[in-house]
Amino acid sequence: MEKIRPVLMINKVDRGLLELQSTGEDMYIQFNKVIENVNVIISSYEKSDEDIVAEGGRKEDNMGQLQIDPTHGTVAFGSGLHGWAFTLTKFARLYSEKFKIDMDKMMEKLWGDNFYDAAASKWKKTNMGDDGKPMERCFVKFIMDPIVKITTVIMNNNKERAFKMCASLGIELKEVDKAELEGKALMKKIFQTWINAADALLEMIVLRLPSPRVAQRYRASYLYEGPVDDPSGTAIRECDQNGPLMVFISKMIPTQDKGRFFAFGRVFSGVVHGGDKVRIQGPNYVPGQKNDLSIKNIQRVVIMMGGKVEQVSDIPCGNTCALVGVDQYLLKQGTLATDDNAHNIRVMKYSVSPVVRVAVEPVNASDLPKLVEGLKRLS
Repeated sequence: MEKIRPVLMINKVDRGLLELQSTGEDMYIQFNKVIENVNVIISSYEKSDEDIVAEGGRKEDNMGQLQIDPTHGTVAFGSGLHGWAFTLTKFARLYSEKFKIDMDKMMEKLWGDNFYDAAASKWKKTNMGDDGKPMERCFVKFIMDPIVKITTVIMNNNKERAFKMCASLGIELKEVDKAELEGKALMKKIFQTWINAADALLEMIVLRLPSPRVAQRYRASYLYEGPVDDPSGTAIRECDQNGPLMVFISKMIPTQDKGRFFAFGRVFSGVVHGGDKVRIQGPNYVPGQKNDLSIKNIQRVVIMMGGKVEQVSDIPCGNTCALVGVDQYLLKQGTLATDDNAHNIRVMKYSVSPVVRVAVEPVNASDLPKLVEGLKRLS
């Protein structure tokens, strides 16, 4: 609904390795089933150009092909708990050099019914070798087998063999880790060094998802509540640095200062500077009226990078940012704009329901205002 292109992370592969002790082929069948199920859901939302025009939209609002496919690099497999994951891209890069074939071709060989007959040095579509022996599919032989073998060797506490395998795969471990770690801890360390989850996820985000300039073209009509051809709507659609400022604040993040928050969000058009005077429009703001509107200055602009915060002078559109000095005027979400006639950016919808409900009251009735204030901050 929000016109966000999907990529898939198949999680908990560590359980298949450790608890179920599945073979590579079992895992391939399971992965394939998951991907098919996800694609069935996605296909029910895909629309043709004609459908979109019939609903009053424009052809350029069409997102095109959305199905996920490991050979296109839009699926990662791994374990969030242990911090490792891989896409076919990682292994295709490795094997395309080894076999001296094009990387895109190698991606296709690593999924589906593709087999490599090592004795005859040829690729096949059936699992029977020239010598009459059955073969493993390429995904199992080249990707899952090394993963399963390393896991088995480590869990059998055969560290010497494990380190030999690491050397052949080019995995470099520190001497201190080799000496001190064993079992799951060693497995986690080896896999994080070899197939790190951050690399796989970042690669999917950077290489497989559209840039803000491409995505905002078809998302603008959904994101912007006003007419898409007014100055702010046009600037969002074009991701225009020189257009009026439009920032969507999606959440509040507590700062080191007690009771203060960073307003975290994304710049959709224009450039946000520290000291800028902006219109802070809450979710209930209606253009032309004064309710839920504050006109204030942004104190500072910062970039949030994991646990670190870096102050900068400005941030252009297409990026996320955090702003200081806005938290007093917004509760959770809102829009910052410079154009007097700007409408809001649509508020994000979360489908979460409470697991448990509790009633709380202060021990001393005189502390009620503090409780109310605390609950506001929590909210």
